[in-house]
Amino acid sequence: MSTKNKILIIGECRESSIHHVTFELVSEGAELSKKNNGEVVVLVPGYQIDNAQADGLFKSGADKVILLDHEKLQHLNDVHYLRNIAAVITEEEPGIVLAGATPQGRSLMPKLAITMKAGLTADCTELDIEEGTGLLLQTRPAFGGNLMATIKTPKHLQMSTVRPKVFKVETGYSKEKNITKFTYIDGDSPLKIIEAVRSIEEMVNLADSDIIVSGGRGLGDKANFKVVFDLAAKLNAAVGASRAAVDAGWISYAHQVGQTGTTVMPKLYIALGISGAIQHQVGMKSADYIIAVNKDPNAPIFNVADYGIVGDLFEIAPKLTELLG
Repeated sequence: MSTKNKILIIGECRESSIHHVTFELVSEGAELSKKNNGEVVVLVPGYQIDNAQADGLFKSGADKVILLDHEKLQHLNDVHYLRNIAAVITEEEPGIVLAGATPQGRSLMPKLAITMKAGLTADCTELDIEEGTGLLLQTRPAFGGNLMATIKTPKHLQMSTVRPKVFKVETGYSKEKNITKFTYIDGDSPLKIIEAVRSIEEMVNLADSDIIVSGGRGLGDKANFKVVFDLAAKLNAAVGASRAAVDAGWISYAHQVGQTGTTVMPKLYIALGISGAIQHQVGMKSADYIIAVNKDPNAPIFNVADYGIVGDLFEIAPKLTELLG
C-alpha cells in the first residue's frame, strides 16, 4: 500500500444531503495536510448527491472531490459500498483514510480495513501528524475511558473513524474546484434493504443542537429530571444526560452524552449534577461555552467549564428557569 501523503475522506450522504461529519473531517484533513505536505481527497458515495454541498467541500479544505452517485447507494448496503470504496482506494493510493464514527462508518470501516489489509483505530477524538515520520497519531479513549491512548500504524494503510462534532468546520479555504465522477461498479449483494427507519437518536438530535441541558447522578431520581426539562424548554434546548443517569434508568440512551453516547459541540452546554469524568468530557468539551452546577467544588466538570456554580442544582436550576421568564 502506498505511503503517499494523500488523505482520503470517506464522506457520507443521507437523503442526498452530505452529513456534517464529512465537512468536519475535511477541515481536519486540511490541517493535517499542512504537516505532511499532502492533499485532501473526498469520496462522496450516495444517490442524487447535492451538488451545491459538494462544491462547499472545497471551502472546507478539499483539494479534490470524487462523486460516487448511484441508486444502489441510496441506503447503506455494505457490500455495494465496500466494492466501490475499495476500488477508489486502490486507484487513489492514499496513506490515510478517515471516516465518521457514525452508524454507517462503524459498520463499513472494519470491513474495509480487512479488505485493504489496513490498521483501523475507531472512535478517535484527536488526530495529528508525527514530526519526522509523517505517521498519523490517532488518539482515543482507552481502558473504559480512564485514559487517552495514542495509536500509530507504521506498516499499513492508516484508517481512522472520528466522532462527529469533535472537529470544527472551517470555511475559509479558496481551493480550486476539482470534481470527478467514479463509475459505479455493479455486482450482487446478499443484503437487501427492506425499509429505512429513523433512529430514536436522530429524533432526539443531540448532535445538531445549539443548546443542551444535561442531567447527571446528582439529580438523584428519575422524577427530578423535570428540572432539566423545564430549563431546556425555556432555552429551546435539547436534553442530555450522563451515563450514570442513563444506567440508572432515569432517561433513555438516546440522550446520553459522552464516550459511549453522543459527541456534541453546541454553542452552550449546561451540566446539572454531572461530576464530569473523562468519559463524559470526551463527548462535550468542545462546546463553545460550558456552565456547570455541582455541589462538589472538586468535581472534574469544573476543569472544563467556562462558568462554574458550586451549589444545590435544585435551588439554582429553578431560579435560572424563572429568570428566563
